Amino acid sequence: MNEKLIYENALSTKEDIKDFVLEGKAIIDFVDESMQLKNALANEEGQKANYVLWCPEDFPENIKIEWEFKPLSNDGLCIMFFGATGQGGVDLFDKNLKKRTGEYPQYHSSDINAFHVSYFRRKEQDEKSFHTCNLRKSSGFHLVAQGADPIPCSYHINDFYKITVTKKDQWIKFYVNDLCVFTYEDDGITYGERLYGGKIGFRQLAPLTAQYKNLKVFEI
Repeated sequence: MNEKLIYENALSTKEDIKDFVLEGKAIIDFVDESMQLKNALANEEGQKANYVLWCPEDFPENIKIEWEFKPLSNDGLCIMFFGATGQGGVDLFDKNLKKRTGEYPQYHSSDINAFHVSYFRRKEQDEKSFHTCNLRKSSGFHLVAQGADPIPCSYHINDFYKITVTKKDQWIKFYVNDLCVFTYEDDGITYGERLYGGKIGFRQLAPLTAQYKNLKVFEI
C-alpha cells in the first residue's frame, strides 16, 4: 500500500497541541515525552466528566492514522474519531453547529458525522468482563464492526501499544501492534452515505488516565 506522511505530531510538549480544540474539561500534562490525559471533573458527574481533544487539521478520505497509547489505570474508555465533519459538509467547528462539551450524545446523535472506534473499553461491568473494540458510524450511533481487544489491564502493561486505523475507499481496518482487530466495508447505503475527509480527535472517559504519543497521519 503506497502511503505519504502528511501530518506528524510527537504529542510530547504543550506547544505540540497549542492549536488543538478541547471540548469538555481535562487535565493535560506531558510526562516522559508523551501527552497524559485525565478528567478534570469528578467521575460522579457522568458524561459531563468526559471530553474530546480535536486535532485542528482536515484530512483526506484515504488515510492511515497511527499513535501510541498506554493506559495508566483500568476504569474508562478511549475513542478515536475520524472522518468527522458537520452535517451538510460544513466544517466540524462551524459556528452554526450545536455546542459540544464532551457528552457522548452530542457526538453520535446530533449534527455531526463521523466514524469512531472505541478501544480499551473498561467503563461498564460488561466491558470489564468481555473486552472488545467497537466501530460506530454516526450520526445515528450505528455499531458496524467489533473485534476482541488485545490490550491487557494496566497492571500488565510495560510499554506503549501502537494503534492504527486505516480508511481506504469503502474499507476501514483497525490494528493494535499490527494485529488486525476488525475490518469493515461501508456500502454507503445500510448506515447512510459514505463519509469522506474530515478531522480526527481523541476522546477519553473518566476516570481513566492514559498517555499518547507519536501521532502520524498518512495519505494512502
